[in-house]
Amino acid sequence: MKLIKTDMPGFINREMEQLQKTVSPFMKKVSNYTLVSLPFIAISLINLVYLLVGAQGEVSLFTLGFYALLGAIGLALSKEAKFQKKEMAKRSRDYIIERIHKSEVMSEDSKKEYVSLIKGQPFHTMNYFIKFLEEENRESRIQAY
Repeated sequence: MKLIKTDMPGFINREMEQLQKTVSPFMKKVSNYTLVSLPFIAISLINLVYLLVGAQGEVSLFTLGFYALLGAIGLALSKEAKFQKKEMAKRSRDYIIERIHKSEVMSEDSKKEYVSLIKGQPFHTMNYFIKFLEEENRESRIQAY
């Protein structure tokens, strides 16, 4: 997943690159765990349903156990992917809040307002961060004159 868009100004793209460097290890883990877990779960469910409903004759306990284990591994990987997603969101939020605090251009009141908005509405974190970066850029241009 790329955070950088070509239609954004350069100062926003630079910050997005830094943010992407922070979360990229988590993004790789999430995609790998998800990529492996989905086939495991699907294969397990399909075969277990077939063995329990459609199979005539005796069904080996070993076969049932194997597919159950495969499904359990898939579910465990899926749960780990969810955990890694939460950790990725937390790390990106921490990076953004740290970046807001490091700003030398913005007033302390503005910084506190943006931090409280980010903590209060975590789903809109990127929108608030982009607004912050735009306001910071505007303030720095005003102070330059």
